[in-house]
Amino acid sequence: MQAIFFALVAFFGWGIGDIFGTITTRKIGSYSTTFWYLIIALMIEGFYALTVLDQLKNFTPSLLIFTFAVGAVGTAGLVTFYEALKEGNAALVGTICGSFAAISVPLSIVFLKESITLIQLISIIVIFAGVILTSIKFENLKQRKIIATRGTLLAVITMIAFGIYWAFIKVPIVQVGWFWPGYIASTPSLLIPVFLWLKKTKITRPNYKGALSPLILNSILLPMGAFSLNFALQKGSSPIVTPIAGAYPVLFVLLAFFIFKDPITRQQISGIVITLIGIILLSIFSI
Repeated sequence: MQAIFFALVAFFGWGIGDIFGTITTRKIGSYSTTFWYLIIALMIEGFYALTVLDQLKNFTPSLLIFTFAVGAVGTAGLVTFYEALKEGNAALVGTICGSFAAISVPLSIVFLKESITLIQLISIIVIFAGVILTSIKFENLKQRKIIATRGTLLAVITMIAFGIYWAFIKVPIVQVGWFWPGYIASTPSLLIPVFLWLKKTKITRPNYKGALSPLILNSILLPMGAFSLNFALQKGSSPIVTPIAGAYPVLFVLLAFFIFKDPITRQQISGIVITLIGIILLSIFSI
């Protein structure tokens, strides 16, 4: 039950954090948001890192290299994620990227020898169905220009990268603990400014148009969600906790309706309800 609780913390942290991320992005742009988010998040996390330095002794050279490699995959996914949002349909891209559990669950079962029951599998399928209903306009799927785009391809790459990351980050988490694997895996993200420099993308100052406050909140909530999922992975089964955390797009859609006045359809309402039902079922049958 503890793992379920922290998976839900990730669900709320990411869902709410993306609201502040959206506010920031609309003020200073997605690339500047990414840059400053990484700087602020690593600084905040660095204070806690000083209190758990003794856990670093649990890393072997091979495990450290493995963690960097997994982090590099996650960083690549972060880059393709923002590129996908720039190039493609936001709803479709968000659905594909948020479905990373569809990759991490089978990888965890095959390579990490984890298992799930039939009722848990049904609950996971219910969650996926709800996310799809919440985020995709099915009439758009009939238009080839919507589904056959570079943005969609990048979203698929992101889903695979995030799926690989959240499946295999559990390996160092189990051996070292919930904090250091995530922190070390995030350091390859410091290469993103190099990526932005190569693209000749200008970095906007973080306080432009009042962006600093939502940027800080975003930089607190998103890492909180990530580390909560790390802790959930340490305590529970990957096939159980990752679908719960990965269902966060339904919360974002609901909050966006009230905050940004983005329209919400009956289909999306149905998707939200179905996703919540799936989460509740998965929580009940995972105790």
